[in-house]
Amino acid sequence: MTAPEAELRRVWQRVVGRHHDAAFEALMARHREPHRRYHTATHVMWVCRHVDELAGATALPDPDAVLVAALYHDAVYDPRAPAGHNEQASAALAARVLGELGWPAARVATVVALIEATATHEPPADVDAASAAVLLDADLAVLGADPAAYQAYVTGVRAEYAHVPDDAWRAGRTAVLDHFLDRPRLFLTDVMHAERHERARANLTAERAALHP
Repeated sequence: MTAPEAELRRVWQRVVGRHHDAAFEALMARHREPHRRYHTATHVMWVCRHVDELAGATALPDPDAVLVAALYHDAVYDPRAPAGHNEQASAALAARVLGELGWPAARVATVVALIEATATHEPPADVDAASAAVLLDADLAVLGADPAAYQAYVTGVRAEYAHVPDDAWRAGRTAVLDHFLDRPRLFLTDVMHAERHERARANLTAERAALHP
């Protein structure tokens, strides 16, 4: 077991319990899939760390549900799938597993809504706004990382989309970058906005310029 997986096991045992290791192992097996370069257990580890950090500064009705959504948000990851498919499939997987573990339906619905929101990174109307803000900011925290970490993220995602020709990649990636750069506020929580907004805009702008030298 890798160090990130060991850390995620501790998170799992804290929020789900110590008696459901088979479900955790099945989740980690997905994150070991050979086509993953960025969307691995390491990414999930960092998302969970950021959730814990942000939850400590924000009153959330169910922080453990946010952590479970973080654990499952990239459980299904197929770069060839149509937009939104991976998030919906990940949410469905989480719903099935949590249902089998006896989670109440309303709590499962919260996890599902949070995971599905990572498709657009827009907070859904049917879930606690602060909880959605924490998960979405945790998922996008890498945008405001130091330049080396940001470049590692870009390199990893490009490797996951190696099947996409360069011209199509540049067009698609530019659209993604422009979507974020057009947002007046990249992060929803005050903590992430204060700490990472300017660096995120610099990273996104630099990547865009590199795509169109």
